[in-house]
Amino acid sequence: MDISVVIPLYNEEESLPELYAWIERVMNEHGFSFEVIFINDGSTDKSWQVIEDLATGSDHVKGIKFRRNYGKSPALYCGFKEAKGDVVITMDADLQDSPDEIPELYRMITSEGYDLVSGYKQKRYDPLSKTIPTKLFNATVRRISGIHNLHDFNCGLKAYRKDVVKNIEVYGEMHRFIPYLAKNAGFDKIGEKVVHHQARKYGKSKFGLNRFVNGYLDLTTLWFLSSFGRKPMHVFGFLGTIVFIIGLLSAIWIGADKLIALAHHVPQRLVTDSPYFYISLTMMMIGTQLFLAGFLGDLISRSASTRNDYQIEEAIRCGE
Repeated sequence: MDISVVIPLYNEEESLPELYAWIERVMNEHGFSFEVIFINDGSTDKSWQVIEDLATGSDHVKGIKFRRNYGKSPALYCGFKEAKGDVVITMDADLQDSPDEIPELYRMITSEGYDLVSGYKQKRYDPLSKTIPTKLFNATVRRISGIHNLHDFNCGLKAYRKDVVKNIEVYGEMHRFIPYLAKNAGFDKIGEKVVHHQARKYGKSKFGLNRFVNGYLDLTTLWFLSSFGRKPMHVFGFLGTIVFIIGLLSAIWIGADKLIALAHHVPQRLVTDSPYFYISLTMMMIGTQLFLAGFLGDLISRSASTRNDYQIEEAIRCGE
């Protein structure tokens, strides 16, 4: 099969028939073998009934229905597991992503050798309250991820080589960082295509401004896991050692200063009356806790079943 189109959705009953008809027309015009996988993320409208009707009238439609609303990342995860196509296309169900972009995205994956191609909605029909935070967020992600050629990490319209979606785990709200996840998994041939952004035709946006706060928190988690996930002792142990040494040296200095004063018969208050003494003790305790956190993290990491789960692209063995 050439293409799997994965579409997560929540309360999009009005747009689904038009979207599928558009996708089907594009696929037939270009002679693609295809499937369309709708993931109904706990919709409270008639979205699932529409999907059932579409599946009845076409052999190309598949559907997954969640019992409740889990979010876009779990929907994509289940869609990726189900996908059979050599190229997997993801798009939103609100008709803001154009299926006319699919043939070129497919060509970039199959002919130009990209692992992942992300859409870039250069001209957007969104309010400034959404576009300005989006630009700042994407600039931060570019800096941290090292993927400098992408302008819009969270664009729903993306194309993937099949191996990519089968070797990354999209969880929580990590759908915003799929290019970063792919890079961490060893798929670093990542490209971008300027795509057409259409104004929303039905319903309203399902995302609020809180997604930017959550996005930065998720980005911090992903950065830490990708940098130190397999070696937590390197960060916690290092920080703990530095903090402990600073606290220890400070305590030694306070004690030495007291001894020098006594040797010269200079009146001086008790060591325990100095606030610096307690600051030093606190730093030593914090340093010890950080070190132990790194040690425990290392023990957990070494006990994990995925500790030697490496991405192997090819292998040559004797006699083969």
